[in-house]
Amino acid sequence: MAALPRLLLHPAAKPLLFAVALLPFARLTYGAFTDGLGANPAEYLIRATGDWTLRFLCLTLAITPLRVITGLPALARFRRMLGLFVYFYVVLHLLSYSWFDKGFDVADIAKDIAKRPFILVGFSAFVLLTPLAATSFNRAIRALGAKRWQALHRLVYLIGGLGILHFFWMRAAKHNFAEVAVYGAIVSVLLGWRLLQFLKKKRSLPLLVMRRQLSKQ
Repeated sequence: MAALPRLLLHPAAKPLLFAVALLPFARLTYGAFTDGLGANPAEYLIRATGDWTLRFLCLTLAITPLRVITGLPALARFRRMLGLFVYFYVVLHLLSYSWFDKGFDVADIAKDIAKRPFILVGFSAFVLLTPLAATSFNRAIRALGAKRWQALHRLVYLIGGLGILHFFWMRAAKHNFAEVAVYGAIVSVLLGWRLLQFLKKKRSLPLLVMRRQLSKQ
């Protein structure tokens, strides 16, 4: 356990995580070029990229609870990269749908978004993710200021809920709710943990103010 913080801070840790996070993309690309994606490659790509978006979202949301619970602050250095991989896979998900399902017909895509709630929810999550990805850099943090940047990035909680709803509606057509229940439970636990931390902080704030006032007397 004592060696773990050193491993997390090792210069090779980030490149290794980057390579591992690209493995699903490499596998899908290889499958596409070798006819290894089943009878319906288009549907497989759309579903697989959506699944990996949700998995990386869960991993990103898990970083802060794991950092606090395990006492490993070095975990925080991987959060930004994982968050950007959420955006990478959601872009692939949107491109797969736009290309294979709609042939990049913008009018047809717009009509589909307006007509089908699960696509509207998924597209809304993508739109909300875009400013988060665009501001995941030190220069953007300095330009926005820490408080505004943190407020903006709290949208990830709403995005998590929209992602689960989108996933639920996609699976509802085939009455396959087992995976939805698993991801829903994971996201609920991670967001519930954050809510508890927020409530604890809110309760402890008056006590901190009182202690400061007493120390000044």
